[in-house]
Amino acid sequence: MPSLTDLVQQGRKMPQHRPWPRAVVGASEWSLAANALAQGSCSLLGLWGEPSTVHMAIIDEATTEVAVLSLDCPDHAFPSVGLHHPPALRLERALNDLFGLSAEGLPDSRPWLDHANWGVRFPLGDRIDASPTRVPYRFLPVDGNGVHQIAVGPVHAGIIEPGHFRFTASGETVVRLEQRLGYTHKGIEGLMMGADLERAVQLAGRVSGDSTVAYAYAFSKAAEAALELVVPDRAVWLRALLAELERRANHLGDIGAICNDASFALMHAHCSVLRETVLRAANTAFGHRLMRDVIVPGGVTRDLDDTGKEIIQATLDNIRLRFPALVELYDNTASLQDRTVDSGVLKPALAQQYAAGGYIGRASGRSFDTRRTLAYPPYDSLRFEVPVLKEGDVNARVWIRVREVEQSLSLIDQILDRLPLGSSRTAMGHRGEEVLEGMAIVEGFRGDVLVWLRLRDGRIERCHLRDPSWFQWPLLEAAIENNIVADFPLCNKSFNCSYSGHDL
Repeated sequence: MPSLTDLVQQGRKMPQHRPWPRAVVGASEWSLAANALAQGSCSLLGLWGEPSTVHMAIIDEATTEVAVLSLDCPDHAFPSVGLHHPPALRLERALNDLFGLSAEGLPDSRPWLDHANWGVRFPLGDRIDASPTRVPYRFLPVDGNGVHQIAVGPVHAGIIEPGHFRFTASGETVVRLEQRLGYTHKGIEGLMMGADLERAVQLAGRVSGDSTVAYAYAFSKAAEAALELVVPDRAVWLRALLAELERRANHLGDIGAICNDASFALMHAHCSVLRETVLRAANTAFGHRLMRDVIVPGGVTRDLDDTGKEIIQATLDNIRLRFPALVELYDNTASLQDRTVDSGVLKPALAQQYAAGGYIGRASGRSFDTRRTLAYPPYDSLRFEVPVLKEGDVNARVWIRVREVEQSLSLIDQILDRLPLGSSRTAMGHRGEEVLEGMAIVEGFRGDVLVWLRLRDGRIERCHLRDPSWFQWPLLEAAIENNIVADFPLCNKSFNCSYSGHDL
């Protein structure tokens, strides 16, 4: 089996692609890459398209080598990766919905993002006008004696995003879960086309609101890679500060919400208070509770002054004072442990196969964190640990979040202590009518966020944004099997996949 380097060398390298190589390959090399994914020698980072081209980003986790392989599809067809590697299945279904690119041999050809309500087919490819239809989605058939189906969503009780869950159950035990997503499709890739960088980074920051920092961070790094733009050191460190504040706020919120779904509202209340202190500190320091529109290509739009630094430090001190007691309360509450231990187990082999990022992968033995694996600045000079557990249950996903809150506190301390002086933003400049490409991968609170883009005359020609939830949603289907229906909200919250980030 050829290595990833061999596959790149066998193709036609695109010199304008940065920082990792991109090569246009033939169908045979494309299929070899699919086999490498199936055998586990590489992991899939993303799969996206253009009207007559399909792209695949791959990482060799043993060497940390990353590359993009591209295949021209003049007849709008390409060999299916999902036929050999299931994590690609939904991505290939979405490729057909958006571009009309057909994966030959794809085991499941049902629409994924397209609910037949757009009034058009293949909106990013060769568009075809189509009247909205109400053809029912073909869920997988029900087999077996005494089994029944339970339909949940897309509208849920509570202020959460829409998604449909079709349970097949035997009594109270879940035999199979099938998801139907795409209800929050916004047409982000279409909106990106022709946008200038100022508008495009705003769009990126609105793909998934709770990860606005991670998306703006990844987009900006991709644009800067394409433009070969050097960002001031102070901006590099401020971006990490923003990312850690976002990570800490979301993890605190998740820990409380998981406990709430296990009927322990006290933890939810206390964690919500701590999360609120982080959001208020962010608002004081950076002008927005979620820190939206702070990270832009070239740096950051808002510097950190002494007042902001003081309130962030005070927030750290408050969490250090109050959080350990909450962790002890969680660990010593038998009713909570009864619900979270051994519930919703995700096997390590599946986490590795799907390259599950974030707390989902790390709770199931996958030691992958782009801050360490790809070591982008300033994380390459910061001290931190990547917590990993192997149990793969709800309890493990809670504990990974707990440990990451602790690590985030340490990282923020280091950043504040070592924050460089100087400018926080650099001028963008102009590269004429050049065609430039860039890609970036950033560790959001859910896992790795990937952004790939192509610039022409300083504007977005193509941009793809891949949320970690693409590889996490299918694993929820596996984790809930053989659990009781009543435990689904708990398992679902412990995954906390993004609907909006997935649906694009």
